[in-house]
Amino acid sequence: MSLRISFSAVLFAAAVNAADMPVTVSEVTTGAQSHVKLTNRSSQPVTAWSLAVTTRAEGGRTHREVYTADGYLSEVTHGLPGSSERLERLIPGESRQIALDPLPVGADVEVIAAVLDDGTAMGEEEAAASIFARRAKERDALKAVVDAFNDVLPARHGADALAALKERFAALAQRDDSMPCRAALDAVRNFERKGSAEQIDQSMSVYADFVRREYDLAAKHAERRRRN
Repeated sequence: MSLRISFSAVLFAAAVNAADMPVTVSEVTTGAQSHVKLTNRSSQPVTAWSLAVTTRAEGGRTHREVYTADGYLSEVTHGLPGSSERLERLIPGESRQIALDPLPVGADVEVIAAVLDDGTAMGEEEAAASIFARRAKERDALKAVVDAFNDVLPARHGADALAALKERFAALAQRDDSMPCRAALDAVRNFERKGSAEQIDQSMSVYADFVRREYDLAAKHAERRRRN
């Protein structure tokens, strides 16, 4: 009796969780060009989501693969060269086709976690927690880059500033091989081709402002809001 009750409770929790999910999956297409359609049915932008793809092999064995996308930074990266629609927030009412690795016929795709713009998360706790852990790491990396700009730019200019920043960012990238640190190092190296000290200073000022805006978003979205 207790086993039957426990199993029913699990099914009930899964049903409630699915009904509560702000993102729905439809139009699952398998084969070489596998993709699904995601729709945001909430009143807020959905900033991140995790999809679980379950496939079945002979003998009844199953394999589960989780795909996670986090688009909270698209508030500042939208429209920039190299930006990906896959990493854009889902606006309320928006539907988007999401490409997946090739899937066999019969594969199941479900949303197992989602994060809203206000920091509310729902779905499987492990998937949701990993999104915020990754955001916290990105926030800390962005802060290190912002701190480097704040230390160097007021006191140094032109090639002298570039040399100091290259040293700081190279050390950061060695300790933390995350995207913000590597991107900052690449950006500073590119600024060496700008020519005059005035052009270099202007480029560094624009980039520093961009990273500050990214950090502000990361500081906001790394904080998880617990549901009532």
